[in-house]
Amino acid sequence: MTIQAISTTRRAFLAGSGGLVIGFTLVPKIAAFAAESGEQAGGPDELIALNTFVKVGTDNTVTVLSKHIEMGQGPFTGLATLVAEELDADWEQMRAVHSPADDKIYANLAFGLQGTGGSTSIANSYEQFRKAGATVRAMLVAAAADEWSVPASEITVEKGRVKHAGSGRESGFGALATKAATMKPPVDVKLKDPATFTLIGQELPKLDTVSKTNGKAIFTLDIVPDNLLVAVVAHPDHFGAAVKSFDDSETRKVKGVVDVKQLPQGVAVYADNTFAALKGRSVLKVDWDLSNAETRSSEQLAADYAKALTDTGIIAADKGDVEKAFGENGLKVLEAQIVFPFLAHAPMEPLDAVFIKATDGSLDVYNGAQFPGMDRNTAARVVGLDPSKVRLNTQITGGSFGRKAQFGSPYMQEAATVYAATDRSRPVKHMWTREDDIRGGYYRPMYLHKMRGAINADGRIVAWDQAIVGQSILGKADLDSTSVEGASELPYDVPNLRVVSHNVKLAVPPLWWRSVGHTHTGFAVETFLDELFQMAGKDPVEARLEQLTEDPRYAGVLKKAAELADWGAKVPEGRQRGVAVVKSFGTYVGQVVEVSAGADGVPQVHKVWCAVDCGIAINPNVIKAQMEGGIGYGLGAVLFDAVTLGKGGSIMQSNFHDYRSIRINEMPHVEVAIIKSGERPTGVGEPGVPPVGPATANAWRRLTGSPVRSLPIVAVATS
Repeated sequence: MTIQAISTTRRAFLAGSGGLVIGFTLVPKIAAFAAESGEQAGGPDELIALNTFVKVGTDNTVTVLSKHIEMGQGPFTGLATLVAEELDADWEQMRAVHSPADDKIYANLAFGLQGTGGSTSIANSYEQFRKAGATVRAMLVAAAADEWSVPASEITVEKGRVKHAGSGRESGFGALATKAATMKPPVDVKLKDPATFTLIGQELPKLDTVSKTNGKAIFTLDIVPDNLLVAVVAHPDHFGAAVKSFDDSETRKVKGVVDVKQLPQGVAVYADNTFAALKGRSVLKVDWDLSNAETRSSEQLAADYAKALTDTGIIAADKGDVEKAFGENGLKVLEAQIVFPFLAHAPMEPLDAVFIKATDGSLDVYNGAQFPGMDRNTAARVVGLDPSKVRLNTQITGGSFGRKAQFGSPYMQEAATVYAATDRSRPVKHMWTREDDIRGGYYRPMYLHKMRGAINADGRIVAWDQAIVGQSILGKADLDSTSVEGASELPYDVPNLRVVSHNVKLAVPPLWWRSVGHTHTGFAVETFLDELFQMAGKDPVEARLEQLTEDPRYAGVLKKAAELADWGAKVPEGRQRGVAVVKSFGTYVGQVVEVSAGADGVPQVHKVWCAVDCGIAINPNVIKAQMEGGIGYGLGAVLFDAVTLGKGGSIMQSNFHDYRSIRINEMPHVEVAIIKSGERPTGVGEPGVPPVGPATANAWRRLTGSPVRSLPIVAVATS
């Protein structure tokens, strides 16, 4: 496919950013008009930078530079809303693009470097981007006051218009932008009282929806420069394996294959097109060295995890006297072990990157980077360039769920190694297929929970003992908080509590997965708790409310979800309901799920009622979408998904036929209620996921009488 450079208007936008944004980009000719559509870039005649985060166009558009990657979770819209609110802009004039890669200027205030993850985009940017908008407003007002020779105190701004009532003068932002850029920014700006918000809290349409719907949006895969070399890597079927030798004789016979090279990560096949690269790889013969590989099956790992329980663990929580409490008379005691499988992230867009050498010897890298500064530095190191000579151009990306947020940038290291192995005379696109992605590791780790609980005659849980076995995502020898979060700070008032963590070492590389530790701790806590309450004959909603701690926000979402579902009313015949409440990333979510047994005994989820308290709701439209998406993602995982290691440690799954997402006809009806709050906003990208699994399992247990002790549920229900 041929390509063309962007038009002079787009180039002016990029060049006008003081060198922070690169001066050109390449896009497929068939999609070139997307850059001019105004949805992502604005497309004005000229854009004037008024601060690090905001540019105002001479056509009155306002473009926000998002320091967070847009991968469907909504930062383009959310950050633009914060700016527009304080700027008193009209929503129709707002645009958003990715900021340049800069770990200092565009640092995530929660991380200390530029990055997106942990549901922090809005939470860490709430005041920062509001101040950016308020600063631009003040500069525009100062420019108008100077231009019109009137006091700044007499000037108002409303829906993108700067006005002076006394003289009848008014202007759009564009006509004042050049002068405003020369005005001294105020040292401190006063932010609005939330009671006066006009945009924050409104269901504004997302800025990136239209282009993603009509196909105009440009992803890394859409970047196809002339003379492109496509590269794919053959990886081993066992984690920890290495190349012993390979035979590429058949590969080199494939028309279009250009070269084959051994790399630390595997064997790379280079070709003139994707088809030739994949075909060439398919006939490549590689002999793998398994001496350092993981050769245990998932069943063997589960057995070894159980043995690890006998070791001395790491104390994560210790309150009261657990052993003494279990010895008291008159208590009902329940014990359980729950096994959680490896989970792949399986975003719709697998890993990919494009490398283009500029005429001056510098390098442009196009990639959906969650940690762009880290990715840039890794690429620079591998190719032997100073980081100042590498421009990381962050692209919108088709999902991640944690897969593209890796400290140390192992994917970029592989992609840059693939590029560096060439003579660099041609642009290179490095691609992973769906099979590469699902079989490529960096999974949500496998975990084992051993639970023991005691409930008294009043139906109150008085003792709780929980041991968790799994890999440390952070690679720690001591306590990894991501292994125990959601369990060690149990929200229920249990006087005797002990939580112990056991770290294990595997060759399978671990990584956070959407909602991180809460994916398994939320399930274990809320299902075991529910089972204890059922054993005591208690209503699961009332019992939770009785034993929740003093934090009223837990009770708030639980009550609201129960109200939405009309909890206590008659349930349709053949169905049952389950409930769960989980706080993750500062956001409280309660869910009620209605389930029946479908064909072949497979669970069918009909309805989900969801209540969320995420502080001030910046955009209810985005919040609802993230709750719905999280419910669909979490439900697909708990019902169907597991990456299993077979005999000898080989990876069993490969694509959506055996590691499948929830189908559209399986998606339940979802009703979302947002709790009104004056608290600071917290994240919504992940918190919708944790409650849906335990709520579904609780409903399934009440329907069938069988508790869920391993996942996915379908594997158990059909066995």
